[in-house]
Amino acid sequence: MLAAMSIEVTPNGTRGGSFPRLPGPLMQFFNDAVFRIYRNRRFMGARVLRLVTTGAHSGQPRRTTLGYFSDGDNAWIIVGSASGARRHPAWVYNLARHPDQVWIEVGKQRLRVRPETIEGEQRTRIWERVVAQAPAYAAYPTKTDREIPLIRLTPA
Repeated sequence: MLAAMSIEVTPNGTRGGSFPRLPGPLMQFFNDAVFRIYRNRRFMGARVLRLVTTGAHSGQPRRTTLGYFSDGDNAWIIVGSASGARRHPAWVYNLARHPDQVWIEVGKQRLRVRPETIEGEQRTRIWERVVAQAPAYAAYPTKTDREIPLIRLTPA
């Protein structure tokens, strides 16, 4: 298990679904479009935020649009499902390598945040809440044998 500050990166799986890989500029265009369209609405049962990280290998800024789930008044839960893929999404590694360089955009608000891996009984309770709010997430653990990360973001 690789650990960096408060993000635990569990091993990748041996099986899993495939997550579409598009050329970088096309993927960024798609991510930006989804964020602009859904920033104040729900997408697949979840609200969306833009996660801004620093690339684990490149050191370059990376933007990703993700569904989130509120965790109280001042925290957000994001899910590293990658639709049940064998590997964790790249942004999980970015958080682990540079946990002190993480920002989110929620609606029109931009905040620096601190990521933290959710584990144990708390993870089980939050996962149940995620699936209740966005039932599509229920299928992802059946596609892969890796533990799907749940990460809490709180203002830094």
